[in-house]
Amino acid sequence: MPDIAQDLRQAKRRGALLIGLADLGGVWSLEQVTRALSRLADAATQAAMRAVVAAEVKRGKLPGVSGEVGPDCAGMIAISMGKGGAFELNYSSDIDLIMLFDETRFDPADFAEARSSFVRATRKMTALLSDTTSGGYVFRTDLRLRPDASVTPVCISTEAAERYYESVGRTWERAAYIKARAAAGAIEAGERFLKTLTPFVWRKHLDFAAIEDAHDMRLRIRDHKGLGGALNLDGHNVKLGRGGIREIEFFTQTRQLIAGGRDPSLRVRDTKTGLDRLTAAGWVPDDVNRRLYDHYSFHREVEHRLQMIADQQTHSLPANGENWDRLAAFMDRDVGDLKREMTDRFEEVHSLTEGFFAPDAAGAAPDTASFGADYEEVWFSYPAFRSDRAVELFKRLKPGIFDHLQQAAQPEEALRNFDGFLRGLPAGVQLFSLFNANPQLLQLIVDICATAPALSQYLSRNASVLDMVIGGDFFAPWPDVGDLTDGLTRVMSGSDDYETQLNLTRRWMKEWHFRIGVHHLRGLIDADQAGRQYADLAEAVIRGMWPAVVQEFARKHGSMPGNGAVVLGMGSLGAGRLHAGSDLDLIMIYDDDGVDASDGPRPLQTRAYYARLTQALVTAVTAPMADGRLYEVDMRLRPSGRQGPIATSVASFDSYQRTEAWTWEHLALTRARAIAGSETLGQKVEAIRRAVLTDKAAGPNIRGDVADMRDRIASA
Repeated sequence: MPDIAQDLRQAKRRGALLIGLADLGGVWSLEQVTRALSRLADAATQAAMRAVVAAEVKRGKLPGVSGEVGPDCAGMIAISMGKGGAFELNYSSDIDLIMLFDETRFDPADFAEARSSFVRATRKMTALLSDTTSGGYVFRTDLRLRPDASVTPVCISTEAAERYYESVGRTWERAAYIKARAAAGAIEAGERFLKTLTPFVWRKHLDFAAIEDAHDMRLRIRDHKGLGGALNLDGHNVKLGRGGIREIEFFTQTRQLIAGGRDPSLRVRDTKTGLDRLTAAGWVPDDVNRRLYDHYSFHREVEHRLQMIADQQTHSLPANGENWDRLAAFMDRDVGDLKREMTDRFEEVHSLTEGFFAPDAAGAAPDTASFGADYEEVWFSYPAFRSDRAVELFKRLKPGIFDHLQQAAQPEEALRNFDGFLRGLPAGVQLFSLFNANPQLLQLIVDICATAPALSQYLSRNASVLDMVIGGDFFAPWPDVGDLTDGLTRVMSGSDDYETQLNLTRRWMKEWHFRIGVHHLRGLIDADQAGRQYADLAEAVIRGMWPAVVQEFARKHGSMPGNGAVVLGMGSLGAGRLHAGSDLDLIMIYDDDGVDASDGPRPLQTRAYYARLTQALVTAVTAPMADGRLYEVDMRLRPSGRQGPIATSVASFDSYQRTEAWTWEHLALTRARAIAGSETLGQKVEAIRRAVLTDKAAGPNIRGDVADMRDRIASA
């Protein structure tokens, strides 16, 4: 393929010249320059891929493929990684590619032959791009980011890659895939592959263990490259050295990994947008964002000028005076001023990022010889300490933990409850990493252990709710019921599976329930406000779940016959005042409107339909699942109590309240309010309620009935 090899090299030279002129002339910004270089690499990769695959097809080596090869390259995919994936290439960058092929396009019997053909094509493509000829090279191509590069072929199937990441994928590979992009070939298949990796890259809970992994990675790179020690500008590596480009990229990507599972807005490829999104989400202060990206832009400019001078892939500053003079002139600065600015920038980047990866433990409280010693002996036998890494993290935290516990009003009681908290943890690495990155959470845990042991036990089994404290609007004003319901609806919409929706509801409810408890514990709200918030949360749960319960039931038995149903909240729920352990008093009322039965695949008589729909709602709320249960439900306030039907028609409800109900039932009716279901029926029930209470107010026996009721309660 001599012609295309020559054409690609000529296109690269012309493209680089045009981009360089726009760069040096100040016509294009850094982002425009790096995007243009990245697009040039994409185009070169696409052209090379298409040529080599066409050659395989022409030789009859790619089974089932004939004729002209289209832009999708017969299912071959180039996943661009690193700077290329993020549209951040520099002038002498390698292009990091993971080469895949879509195995679904081939008969299983032809798989081995197709794979061999794509492996040959990949090798030819890399040679076409990387080999240096009289016309130079196009782009050096690095394929080492592929799964298990030491033993796998240079091109593998998407299915094989998926299996690898599901089973043995590591944190550095997760970080690499933040920037991954289908860049050439079968783009659509490449994007589908990347979508399947979403659970691998973006964990559903805040992933503070990624900080430790990233820190270890940084140290290994420094040791391998010999880049540790104090800053010395001569020969300093502007990419990997102290305060360099990689520090800023790791800082950004690690924070994206921590929170991106919960916040899809953070799933962006380039550094600038990543920092901006992290700032918008409250993870990076605005001034830190601006300073870091200003340093990043400067470092990238220096990197570009170094590569323009040397025309090679270098990131090292000059090692002698002559080359410093050239670089300073190229950047329109005096050598002394340039060196001072570089020193200040490298040191500030180091200062801004190092505390995040390796927080200073010098301020930790000293350990004590006796406090907690008896407990500590058994702690390391708990499941939370199964891994050496968990033990190491906890030992780092222990002085601060003991100091906080000793400051509690009842230190020994706080220690006992903290022991229970640790005993219940199924694993410790993630939680201890979270404490290490957010020391203020230790004080919160101690407060909970000292004053709310039930909450500490709950936390030990549901430590993921601490995600809300760090990664959400935990201290924002309390939303209204409508906003809460909308939030639950969005969460449930993440799955079409009914059981999964119920589990998502439980997880969501517990996070908000935990928030109310913590706000009350910390004195941010009083008991009256907490009661209203617990009631708002319960109402939002019923309102949010009701459509899903109805839809699931209708799938089997048809839509609701007549004018539908309404769920009434009674008792403390109806009054809008619950406590942390309240059950929910509910009544279901329906309006059959003369319709005898439903119309579904398995139709039911109207009365049976609404009775079973009520049972389905109760089960959805009370059933113990992987994430626990929501609430206990009490339906004894319905007409005739335990003897009455579990769902009541509106006509029967009206008749019963007017002719049969006792005074205590009318007292209960004072708190009744519609919380879910048909708005029209809810208004009708409310009109009945008001009319009944108005009539009852004129009754002569109210005082006597209430006095008798109080006596019976006192006797019981």
